[in-house]
Parts: sequence; C-alpha cells; structure tokens
Amino acid sequence: MDHPVSKRLGPAVAVVALLVLACGGNGATTAPASIAVTPTQGASTAPVTTPTPAPVATPSPEAACPADATQIEVQSWWTTGGEATGLQKLFDAFNAANPGLCAYNAAIAGGAGSRAQAIIKARVLGGAPPDSFQVHMGHELLDTYVNLPGGSLLDPLPTSVIDPSQFPAGVVKIISGTDGKVYTVPMNIHRANEMWFNKTVFSSNSLTAPTTWDDFFTTADALKAKGITALALGDNGIWAFGMVFEDVLIAKLGADGFSKLWTDPTAWSDPKVADALTTLQKVYGYVNADHNALSWDQANQLVIDGKAAMTLMGDWANGDYVAKNFTGYGWAPAPGSAQPQGTIYQALADSFPLPSLAPDKDATTKLLTFMATAQGQDIFNPYKGSIPANVTAGHPPANQQQYNDYQKSALADWTNSATVVIPSMEHGAAASPAFKSAIEAALTAFEGGTSIADTQTALVSAAQAALAP
Repeated sequence: MDHPVSKRLGPAVAVVALLVLACGGNGATTAPASIAVTPTQGASTAPVTTPTPAPVATPSPEAACPADATQIEVQSWWTTGGEATGLQKLFDAFNAANPGLCAYNAAIAGGAGSRAQAIIKARVLGGAPPDSFQVHMGHELLDTYVNLPGGSLLDPLPTSVIDPSQFPAGVVKIISGTDGKVYTVPMNIHRANEMWFNKTVFSSNSLTAPTTWDDFFTTADALKAKGITALALGDNGIWAFGMVFEDVLIAKLGADGFSKLWTDPTAWSDPKVADALTTLQKVYGYVNADHNALSWDQANQLVIDGKAAMTLMGDWANGDYVAKNFTGYGWAPAPGSAQPQGTIYQALADSFPLPSLAPDKDATTKLLTFMATAQGQDIFNPYKGSIPANVTAGHPPANQQQYNDYQKSALADWTNSATVVIPSMEHGAAASPAFKSAIEAALTAFEGGTSIADTQTALVSAAQAALAP
C-alpha cells in the first residue's frame, strides 16, 4: 500500500487512462478487456537531478533457506498479515518444487511501500538490483524502470514466462513498454475504493453502510452521539489520506471526470474539486484523534476492536481481517461509488519484474513463471485479500486456503459488465511518481490547515507541472 545513484534517469511519461467497462464472461475470473494508454504530448526529456539515495542495507535470507541453495532475493513491502503470509506460502510451494532454489521475501516496512520503493529504486538504478521486486503496474513501473531514454532496466518477459492471453488486455497494456513487450508479472487485482465496517457496531446502532457522502455524515453523526469514532484513519503515511481524497473525488467527478484529472491539467480547476475538498475537510472531522500516529493496519485494528465503526481502505484490509481471524466485518463500495454509468471499481495491482542486472536471472525466471500461473496466484491471493490477475485462476484446490466471501464479491464486481474500472493515483496506475508526490504535498499542507482555495491552487500547479506539453 507508497513513495536513488542513477546511471540512466529521465523517465518518459506514458499517461495511463484506465477508464474501462469490465466485460462479463462465462469464466469466474474474466476481467476487463481494454485500458487505454495515452502518451502525454511532448513527454519531458529535461535533465533530472539525482537525489541522494536512501541507505541500502542488504537483507539477510530467511533462515529457512538451506546454506547451499541458490537464493532468490525478492524485495517487497509486505511485512505483516495476509500479504506476507500469502507471499511466503507461494515461495514455500515454489521452493518445494525446485530443490536447490530458495526464494525469500526481503521485506522492507514503510507505508504503502514508500521506504521500500526508495531503496528498490536506488538499487535498480544504481546497478545492484535484487532478483525481483514489488512494483505497481502503470506509471510506477513504466516511468521508473521501462520507458527510459537510455533503455529499459528490466528484461522483457517472453510468453514462456507470462502468457498474455491469460491476463486482461487492459492489464497487459499497462505492463508493456512502448515497444509492446511485457515487463512484469501481475500477481493480483486490488480494489482501492472500499469501505469496511464493524457489523456489531452497525447492527447495535441500527445502521447500514452509507452509499453517499450525505449518508456517511448522517451515520457519522449518529455514531458520534454514542461516543464512537466514525472513521478510522491511519495516515502516518499521507497516502492513506490521499486514498480518502480519491474516494471523494470519484463521488464528485464520476469516472470520466476523475480519469480526466490525470491527463488534463485544467480539470483540477473544476469547482467540483473544490467541492471534494470541502467534503474531505468535513470527513476529517470524524476521524480518530491519533490518526497521524497510526499505520493503515493499526487503524483497521480500531474497527476490529469496535473502537471505530468504519475505515476507508483498499481490499488488502480483507487480508488483514483474514490474518487476524476476524469475521465480524462488512464491506461496501466507498460512498459515491455508485454512478449513473455503473458502479466504479478503482483498480490497482502488484507485480514482479526481472531486472536486467538480476544476480541470478535463470532462477528468477523460473520463479516469475510460477508466479504468473493460476496455481501460483491461487496460493497467494486468498491470503492477500485480493483477486487473481490471471483470468484462468480463481479455483484453489480443496486443501488450500479458499477465496472468502469478500473476494467472491470482488470477482463478481470485476467481471460485471456494468462495472466501470478506473485507476488508482496513490498506487501507481493513474499518475507519475512526481505528480503523486506533489498531490501528497498539497494534502499534507491541507491536513495542516491550508485553505481549500490554496489547496486547489496547489493541485492545479502540480497538474500543470506534471502534464504540461
């Protein structure tokens, strides 16, 4: 869930417009077929100042790796809960099937991967990458590592590793470089715009999940009157607050208006953006007082403990509930997600590429091949809380962890022809890393008391800098 010694910097911009209609089908995991990738006119080739790299510590292999095994270092930011468990289960299966190889999770903690991404970027751009690493599909992948003036820092993946026909065409589009070649293995599909609630708190107060922001405020007032925190927020990393902002923007702008924000700098001047900031400011009045000190999963724990009624978070929260054996939760799309053109599904995905300078490319290729299969994805995703990216997956053997009710509902929404899929800004699909950072800076100032008008001005300036021809 996000934020360097470089030989080759200066990423070309390839703006991902991820507005699609999810196509229904006969398979349980048929997914949307088209996601448009529109290059920005006059992509910037200006020199980029190389920042001082974050300290790079070499992680130690897991104790489970035999001393004589070929170790495959996979760097991620999955350190706890269902996400760490799912990746380890996948590695356990791979290692058992490949004696002499040992894949391990060289995990680095940090909200939405902010610290891990800095370290990974430093290693890859500095010529000392891990064997593979976690990266979000879309801008985060393509702008940082693939569509570079000096050439890609990742190897393209042949069909023997990943069969594009087993993945939605739109997904294939945003894991492919300008050369049309695939550069990473997508492991999952997450939904970002999801609301989670404690069913006991709701039922004991005769409440139902709010479907609009007006409903949310009515519900929040009822909870406040009972001394219950309405919305748990853990934004010791600003990205969690950014996700709430995205939820409000989606409600106010709809799918078309939201997607336009990432391609048209004038879109941020829309009065509806000011309206979204007004709503966001009001939402902020209902969160826990210690939100700045908590991580997203610590905020989620407030919901589990019944100290807060709701939280807005991607569906990795589902994996957190699974890992903590908590079953008393409900879910619904974030308020305002139901639009006239269909219910909005804000999508993101984690993926794993092959660095061109990976220490052991043969062993890593074997691992990535397994990760791309339905078998590998059906081991991983039931723990992670997500649904598989491979459209042939979705049917774990009876002796494995099964998809739970939330994941089944997510699969149904993902494959529903009336579902409208849009990208996530906070998780690498909608905006370039620099654009996202500028938006987060504006939101940090907004949390600190900057006015709505000044915040909108900052957002307009960020868009102009990121999207100028």
